[in-house]
Amino acid sequence: MARYGEAFRNRVVARLLPPESANVGLVAKEIGVSVQTLERWREDAQSRPARGGPGLAGARLAAVITAAALDEAGKSAWCREHGVYPAELDKWRSSATTALAEPEEARASPQATRQDKKRIKELERELLRKDRALAETAALLVLSKKVAAIFNKGEVE
Repeated sequence: MARYGEAFRNRVVARLLPPESANVGLVAKEIGVSVQTLERWREDAQSRPARGGPGLAGARLAAVITAAALDEAGKSAWCREHGVYPAELDKWRSSATTALAEPEEARASPQATRQDKKRIKELERELLRKDRALAETAALLVLSKKVAAIFNKGEVE
């Protein structure tokens, strides 16, 4: 049974729901998932409470910044309007401050990433070379044993 990621399912369900409201059969043929599965996904999505809160990191950061400028009553009103819980805003704020507090040296630079990829490729090549050498050595050992068995058999007779 195939397993699909949450992001994939969300994209497919978004196509099935308004405003696009694509045909289930066409979407099923296009992505290679059965119609029954798509209908179940759509039914699950429709049964969940509608919460149109920000989903992307940028939108979450914008929401945190907007809510930070408001007083408590304004923040509550903004949350009700956008379908976000105040606790979620607090969690997003702490997540953003944690990410920003992380030293930049700890993050992988593009140059370090390139060097790591180059080193991995180099190690994979070396491992392949050693695997081939080991296979060749094993084959030579087997052949030498066979030759010894053939010649020793002749001496016994």
